[in-house]
Amino acid sequence: MTDAAPRVLVVGEALIDVVPDPDGAPRDYPGGSPANVAITLGRLDRDVRLVTLLGADARGDAIRQWLAASNVTVLDQPTGSGRTSTAAVTLDAAGAASYVFDLDWELRAVPDEECDVLHVGSIATVLDPGADAVLDAVRAHREKAVVSLDPNARPAITPDRTGPVARVEELVALADVVKVSDEDLHWLHPGVDPVDTATRWSTLGPALVVVTRGGEGAVAVRHDGTRLEVPGVPVTVADTVGAGDTFSGVLVDSLLGHGVAGAGGSAALRALTDRDVLDVVTTAAIGAAINVSRPGADPPSRAELSAALGAPEAGEE
Repeated sequence: MTDAAPRVLVVGEALIDVVPDPDGAPRDYPGGSPANVAITLGRLDRDVRLVTLLGADARGDAIRQWLAASNVTVLDQPTGSGRTSTAAVTLDAAGAASYVFDLDWELRAVPDEECDVLHVGSIATVLDPGADAVLDAVRAHREKAVVSLDPNARPAITPDRTGPVARVEELVALADVVKVSDEDLHWLHPGVDPVDTATRWSTLGPALVVVTRGGEGAVAVRHDGTRLEVPGVPVTVADTVGAGDTFSGVLVDSLLGHGVAGAGGSAALRALTDRDVLDVVTTAAIGAAINVSRPGADPPSRAELSAALGAPEAGEE
């Protein structure tokens, strides 16, 4: 890691989630998986920048203000349509979210920003034409930074899995850290045990692949095939919006705390002990549990995460 504070660059969609209130009336909430990851890192006091597309409209302004409030530097480019992307959200009885998207992802190029960690994921990695710019950014940074990938499956956007599967597998081979849910893996590779897919992915290049399983916890697969089980965190769920994104953000933050950053980050990750990896993934699970305990995407602050971990505040003995 460099002597300066590590820099995180997140590339991907920011959008407005249109969520029904208890009376059924639609309400706007800023969101988008990569934007939520950036928010998580900003609330954890990391130096984070988000490359995204936003419209020159009220919804775009709302997203800019939301990101700035959590200390995220926004490097936005204009959408071709002039309007900000949206996702109509439906919550089931258990609070699980499903989405219908109206997206504009015509990202032409990612700015040449220096960073110690590059995080990409979700729709931005598979939706043309912007997906090519994301892939180019990963290729450009992989020798200089730790590459983090969160390949959310979005069947509503890409109902034919052939293209997305090929692109995700290409990105997995370029990544150092992959976080993926069991639901995503069931869609990407139906009929295959998600942890078996993660184990295969670990042979392609990543030093760490983490499979999240909701309330059942997570499984971390290391570069040598070692599987580490992390139990679920007991929590009363308000809804699951932003849970995986919070997990990804806290995972990156916790790895940074172990020196996993920059050109030597991949080697540093491989050198961690199994106990270190368990601690990192457990911390991410606790962060996600805080998020799901309250409505919407609402990742914890540094103080909230420290309190949940039982860590003393700065200045305390």
